[in-house]
Amino acid sequence: MAEQLKNLYSKEFIDKLANKLFLTYAKFEKEKFINSIFDNTWQDLELKARMRHISLNLNTFLPLSYKEQLEILKKVKEDFGGLEAMVFQDFVEVFGLDDLTESLKALEIFTINSSSEFAIRQFILKYEDETMEQMKIWVKSQNEHLRRLASEGCRPRLPWAVALPKFKKNPTKVLEIIELLKNDSSKYVQKSVANNLNDISKDNPDLVIDFVKNNLGVSKELDWICKHASRTLLKIGDEKILKLFGLEKVNHINITNFCYDKKVKLGEDLTFSFELNSNKNIGNIRVEYAIDYLKSNKTHNRKIFMISQNEIKSFSKIFIKKQNFKNMTTRKHYEGKHFISLLINGEEFVKEEFFVYDASY
Repeated sequence: MAEQLKNLYSKEFIDKLANKLFLTYAKFEKEKFINSIFDNTWQDLELKARMRHISLNLNTFLPLSYKEQLEILKKVKEDFGGLEAMVFQDFVEVFGLDDLTESLKALEIFTINSSSEFAIRQFILKYEDETMEQMKIWVKSQNEHLRRLASEGCRPRLPWAVALPKFKKNPTKVLEIIELLKNDSSKYVQKSVANNLNDISKDNPDLVIDFVKNNLGVSKELDWICKHASRTLLKIGDEKILKLFGLEKVNHINITNFCYDKKVKLGEDLTFSFELNSNKNIGNIRVEYAIDYLKSNKTHNRKIFMISQNEIKSFSKIFIKKQNFKNMTTRKHYEGKHFISLLINGEEFVKEEFFVYDASY
């Protein structure tokens, strides 16, 4: 994934950036800038390292005051968006920490059609009260990018970003932002609110359980937020959250015709199927499967995967699934005994073993 993403910062992107900088600032030495980007370290740099490399060189080739640099970059940013445009926010993160006022103004502009979620965190760490107050202003913005930034930027465990230890321990200020955004009409914002709550659930599960208890059933949008926010708690089988979603222990369901591959070649799929049966409508259930992956130290590590969470208005239901065993940067597979389990409402109903083998030798 990172190998592909880093190529967002391509020769085409750097050429475009250099040309826009030159058009905005006539003294900009674009050829020297381009050469400085593509030095002997470039090929080995991953996405965020490339972003930082560009930021540092922007500072070198814009020998002006920080405020003057920002005015140039604000004009240039108009022609860039998405993930690649986050190089502008990264510049603020690196060079703007001593100027809160100008930096927050810049991040407000740079986040449009992009995101300042990474950069804003350094300002939370250094100027917590001031930055969180600014976020309370952003939640009232007509622009969904600013409202989302207010939530996404203060997530305690935002992926790829520096953590916010104080908010992991006590997310009170984060929950104040969430309360202001929980009824937002934008799906973009709703998803961020749900992800923020899911982050909080990993350190303060009872706070999220209380949120769900107080908001589930209020509206269709809040129901979606509550469900998405609870995905970690549901996955670990938290009894309180399962009960709130009506997913209590079932006694009327049997699992039959469980078929699965007893052997799986490394790089290929484990295929399996099973049937749920009942003497009445199966009803509202959460169906998952778990793989106990063999680790290099010969112990196992369980990963749980969602199959379905909804109401089944029939006496039976067949599921056919597969799980790939191709090595990835995030998971390496080892030859040997693994296990597959089927879970209903967090309870394990079936567990069987299978063998992964390497046919390359």
